[in-house]
Amino acid sequence: MTERIFENTQTAFALKTDAELDRAYFLFKLISVEPLVKIGTSLTNFAIKAKLPVEGIIRTTVFDHFCGGVSESDCLPVVDRMWEAGVSTILDYSVEGKDSEDPLDDALAKTLEIIDFAKESRAIPFAVFKPSGYGRFALFVKKGGGERLTQAESAEWERVVQRFEKTCQRAYDCDVPLLIDAEESWMQDAADELVEEMMRRFNQKRPIVFNTLQMYRADRLDYLQNLHQKAQDSGFKLGIKLVRGAYLEKENERAEEKGYPSPICASKQETDINFDSAVSYCLDHLAQISLYAGTHNEQSSYKLMEAMHERKIPREDPRIWFGQLYGMSDHISFNLGKAGFNVSKYLPFGPVRDVMPYLIRRAEENTSVAGQTNRELELLKKERERRKL
Repeated sequence: MTERIFENTQTAFALKTDAELDRAYFLFKLISVEPLVKIGTSLTNFAIKAKLPVEGIIRTTVFDHFCGGVSESDCLPVVDRMWEAGVSTILDYSVEGKDSEDPLDDALAKTLEIIDFAKESRAIPFAVFKPSGYGRFALFVKKGGGERLTQAESAEWERVVQRFEKTCQRAYDCDVPLLIDAEESWMQDAADELVEEMMRRFNQKRPIVFNTLQMYRADRLDYLQNLHQKAQDSGFKLGIKLVRGAYLEKENERAEEKGYPSPICASKQETDINFDSAVSYCLDHLAQISLYAGTHNEQSSYKLMEAMHERKIPREDPRIWFGQLYGMSDHISFNLGKAGFNVSKYLPFGPVRDVMPYLIRRAEENTSVAGQTNRELELLKKERERRKL
């Protein structure tokens, strides 16, 4: 399988009107200039804090490019269009985690709602949530660090556990697999422990609960192998979502500031090797492990396709999924969908103001990932020329 399918821009951008293609080109042009991103994010933050009426401008530009809408039903036209093109959707309520109890319960209610919503639609094969949406970040840090919790904190942690249990139980009852996102390394130990417990309980017959491993962490391949051993010993299945990682600068800065070795791989090449090795490990143990490969990297996607071909694994095998974010890497998603692979897009949604921190992070990540924005621009330009725009 040597065909380079990701060059096909006609398939990649088939769902975009000429106006949407022009908007995408304009947006990535802006994102490619780092000083503009810094100025733009500062101005946006200021406008939102000052309650200036900027929602309309944001909605018609960056929001509509990277998000599906303000509610689940608002997302349905996008979900339906992508499904027709062979690409599934994961609805991602992208309101950042808060520290008080009410927003944490709101996040729980919203996730349960999405699971129920996904149960009714073949186009939505997974649900998702972030651990920090269910509990205070500092509480995860303290718990994972082995510090003694106060009586009030112990009660608070019990409520976090209950939110996890309730969500995993609903996912199990509805038969909707659940992706649990990974976050910063200094809070991840407590999250990993909790997700592992959920896997033991709910993954007896098939993987319902998926943990996310950020492969820019040098320890994650060992973690995967150890977790697999535990699963074999205890008789449960593993759901594993692999990503490269989203908090690189934060991780390195904190390690330097606190004087401990950075948990991040020393080079991009090491991260790539780590990611591809973890993919191979999952494919070698497909009887126990289901894989969701969340990647915008073309080489890793080709390698996974090649590895499936070599192992004679059918393209539509339900244990293997590819995933990208909405508004990015359409050349990967839609060409994979057309070729018959299982592929989904994370489709963020939520009130415009509440989703802005997510959108700002997207813009900053695109700026910092060398080559990502340039590749998007190159493909958009190629398609504009093909359409003679």
